[in-house]
Amino acid sequence: MKTLHTTPQIEPWKLDSWKDKAIRQQATYPDEKHLNQTLAKLSSLPPLVTSWEIKRLKKYLAEVSRGERFLIQGGDCAESFADCNSSIISNRLKVLIQMSLVLIHGCQTPVVRVGRFAGQYAKPRSADMETRDGVSLPSFRGDIVNENAFTEAARIPNPDKMLEAYHHSAMTMNFIRALVAGGFADIRHPEYWDIEWAKHSKNAEKFHKLVAEIKDSVNFAEVLVGTKVHNLSSVEFFSAHEALHLHFEQALTRTVPRAEGYFNLGAHFPWIGLRTNQLDSAHVEMMRGIENPVGVKIGKETDDDHLIDLCRTLNPHNEPGKVTLIHRFGASNIESNLPRLIKTAKKADLDVIWCADPMHGNTESTSNGYKTRRFENISKEIELSFKVHKENGSHLGGVHLELTGENVTECLGGARSLQEADLSKAYTTQVDPRLNYEQALELAFSIKDFYHQ
Repeated sequence: MKTLHTTPQIEPWKLDSWKDKAIRQQATYPDEKHLNQTLAKLSSLPPLVTSWEIKRLKKYLAEVSRGERFLIQGGDCAESFADCNSSIISNRLKVLIQMSLVLIHGCQTPVVRVGRFAGQYAKPRSADMETRDGVSLPSFRGDIVNENAFTEAARIPNPDKMLEAYHHSAMTMNFIRALVAGGFADIRHPEYWDIEWAKHSKNAEKFHKLVAEIKDSVNFAEVLVGTKVHNLSSVEFFSAHEALHLHFEQALTRTVPRAEGYFNLGAHFPWIGLRTNQLDSAHVEMMRGIENPVGVKIGKETDDDHLIDLCRTLNPHNEPGKVTLIHRFGASNIESNLPRLIKTAKKADLDVIWCADPMHGNTESTSNGYKTRRFENISKEIELSFKVHKENGSHLGGVHLELTGENVTECLGGARSLQEADLSKAYTTQVDPRLNYEQALELAFSIKDFYHQ
C-alpha cells in the first residue's frame, strides 16, 4: 500500500534564512566589505513597485486561476543596461498591447499583462567559469553582476552593478508608468502603437483591421447609450523577473505600513527558474516568505512529489493566485509529461495557475552556430498545452514568452519564413533567441484560435 505523500516539515522563515540553504547560481564577490556596503545602500533606496500593486496583481491572478482572465507574460530573455532607452521600452510595450488586444477580442477574456522587464538583468549559467583558449574567467551572469567582455577586469563580479540595475529598473518603470498615464494605450489612437519598421507587415495590417472593428463597435455603443465609454485610454502593466540574484532580492524585500508580511518590492511577480527550484534551494526559501504572487518553472524533470512539495512550500494556505506553474517541455515532450503533472496537482487539490513557456524547451543550435528556436515548434507547444489541459479537466491560464519589439532575426520561421542564413542579419540577444514583433503578433492570432479549440 502506497503511503500518502506529506511535505517535509518547514522551518520558520526569516529574511536571510535563504543563506542556510543550498545556494546555487550565485556570483562570488571577492570584496565582502564592498558587497555589504552596497547592499546597505540598496536596502535604503525607495521601492520599485508598491504593495498595493502586488495585491492587485494577486487578485487578477486568482481570476486567472478560475479561468476568468488570461495571463500574457513577455519580454527580453536578459535585459541589458545599454537597452534602457525609450524606443526599445516603448516598442516592447507596443508588442504586449497589440498581443493582448488580439487576445481580449478573440478570446473575449480580460488579459493580465506582465512584462519581463525592469529587473531581468541576471541569468543562470551552466558553469561558474568560462574557458577560452586555455584562459578561465568567471562566467558572465548578466549586467547585474559583471560584464560580457572576456577580460579579467570585466568578469570580476562587482557589487556596484546591483545599484546600476536598480537605477535602470527605476528608469524603466518610471517611463512605463508615464506612457500609460499619458494615454499611450488609448484604443482610440492605435497609431501610438505602430512600430515603425513593421508598420507595413501583413500582421500589422491584420491588427489594424481588428482595431478598426473594435473602434466601430465602441462608436456604436457610445451612440446607442448617448455617452462616452470610459477606461479605454489606459491599461495596466506589471513587472516580472527571475529572482535569481538573492542579495538583490533580499535588499528589496521589506515590510510596509498597514500590511502583514514581507513584500518583494523589486518586482510585482518574481519567479524561480528550473535550475533553482529544488526544495532545499535558497531561491525557494527566499520566495516562500514573501506576499507576492510567484512563478516557478517546471519541466519533464519535475516528478510528482516535487511538484506537490514546491506548491505547498510556496503556498502553504493554497491561496488562489499565489503560485503560477510555468511549464516548459518542448513540443515533442509535452504530451508525454504534462498530463502526469496536471493529474498530480488535481489529486493534491493544489490551486495553481498553469502557464506555458514554449520557448526554452524548443531551443536548438543551427549548423552555422546560432542558438535559435523554430516558430512552428513554439506555436505547436502552445496548441498542445491548450489541448492537454482540456483533455485532463484543467485549463491553460497563460503564456510566458521571450520577445522584443525590435527587428531581430533570432527565431526561425514565422511571418517572413526566416531561414538559418537570415539569423546573422540581426542577431542581437545576449543569451536566448527572442520572437520579433511580426512573430509575436502572429503567435497572438494563433493563441486566439487555440483558445477556442
